[in-house]
Amino acid sequence: MPDQLDHLDRGLVHALHLDGRAPFSRIGAVLGVSTQTVARRYQRLRATGGLRVVGLLDPGRSGQTQWLVRLTAAPATAQALARSLARRPDTSWVKLASGGTEIVVVVHPPSHAEEAHSMLLHDIPRTASVTSVSAHFLLHTYLGGPTAWRGRVNALDEHQQRQLRPDHPTRAEPAGEQPLTRADHALLDALRQDGRASHADLAAATGWSPATVARRLADLRARGLLFFDVEINDALLGATTHAMLWMAVRPAQLDAVATALAQHEELAVVAATTGTTNLFAHALCANPAGLHHYLTHRLGALDAIHTLETTPVLRTLKAVGPQAP
Repeated sequence: MPDQLDHLDRGLVHALHLDGRAPFSRIGAVLGVSTQTVARRYQRLRATGGLRVVGLLDPGRSGQTQWLVRLTAAPATAQALARSLARRPDTSWVKLASGGTEIVVVVHPPSHAEEAHSMLLHDIPRTASVTSVSAHFLLHTYLGGPTAWRGRVNALDEHQQRQLRPDHPTRAEPAGEQPLTRADHALLDALRQDGRASHADLAAATGWSPATVARRLADLRARGLLFFDVEINDALLGATTHAMLWMAVRPAQLDAVATALAQHEELAVVAATTGTTNLFAHALCANPAGLHHYLTHRLGALDAIHTLETTPVLRTLKAVGPQAP
């Protein structure tokens, strides 16, 4: 695995964030290299850097609920429990933290009424030795989801970005829009596995023709329901120290503080939650000294944050896409 990505690699990652299904020929033309060069770089990063394009529903537009769940377990069982959670189809961002005894996971329950922690605990074996559970409903995402971490999208200038943005602009969701069908969900399941799957492969997964797949993809993207995320080992982008930040902010200032944090280049996620803390963020820094500087100089300047808990991330067992079988 390369120690760092070069400028061409970074340009490719940025391009895929702009349009995860952009043809390599189009990306190559913007980057000033051949189609074959882009394809080789893409395959190398898939093999050595964990690069993957994943198609996802936008929770804010689809009405999908999300919970941020924290579990504490005995050191001897925490890793096995985290791996078990990572295998579930209703989880993402499974992280082992706090010296290896805490697990943080995003859960996507099938309905708002279900309690996320109860749903998880139902399948957790008694031997997991879970000592505490807290579930935080994600109320609003200020940064994350369709909005990528700035460390991944800083390689291309505005002219290059305009050339790569999808041709179909997002339109407002009209009242009475048809709900997603079973075939739509089959399409989304296939895109979660590989956001760059061919129309022929997606047709096989849905039972549609390739032409119908193409039309449905364009419609879901235009409605803002479908977006494409990029998974990659962020250490290759210089972010070797990750931490989750749990903040309590005065309610009257929550929106202003969260909006300000969403502009910080050190953060990849900013979200308002329920619970004893009401603002969550995920920080990516070059090293522990960089995290310390961020906490003391940037966050420390915001008086509205009256408590802050910092949880170092030891390992990410699952990102947004499903684990390989």
